[in-house]
Amino acid sequence: MSTKEKLLCRFRSLPNDFTFDEVVRLFSYYGFELSNKGGTSGSRVAFVKGDASFMMHRPHPGNIVKKGVLKGIYEYLNSKEIAE
Repeated sequence: MSTKEKLLCRFRSLPNDFTFDEVVRLFSYYGFELSNKGGTSGSRVAFVKGDASFMMHRPHPGNIVKKGVLKGIYEYLNSKEIAE
């Protein structure tokens, strides 16, 4: 099983300890790029690919993404048929 497949399998299980770095890698597998939305964006970030984008807040003070955000990412990738 490749590193990509392991990450996708881990993501699909919606774990409680999925990190922001893993989210960045996940989106990069689908061709998205991380955008900080300018100098006044604070913790808001966007993952952009052409016309498609997904916005979220960078987790702080830790690096663990909340379960609700993971569910939103899961639904977004499935609804947009971006995930293959």
